[in-house]
Amino acid sequence: MEQVLINKQEKDLLRGEYSAEEAKEIISNFITQKINFHNMRNFRSQVRYEKPDENSLKRIEELKESRKSIMELINTAKEEGKMLKIDSTITIELI
Repeated sequence: MEQVLINKQEKDLLRGEYSAEEAKEIISNFITQKINFHNMRNFRSQVRYEKPDENSLKRIEELKESRKSIMELINTAKEEGKMLKIDSTITIELI
């Protein structure tokens, strides 16, 4: 049987309607995990090479800004008693 290698895939990771509290938990956990990943990557760079990982430091700041703006939208939804629709697709490609 021949095995077929797919070089690019798209997967729905998150799809649905959520209350403000649910959306806050989902998004906050996701962004926190990404920030933690980059913090560890930066830490390893400092230990191994005695210099920071500039890409990770930049990404941490971008993620913090994203979290801030998303939380503002979630807070607006909460104040107005509205639900939030969240769709997230990940694309993975061999390069």
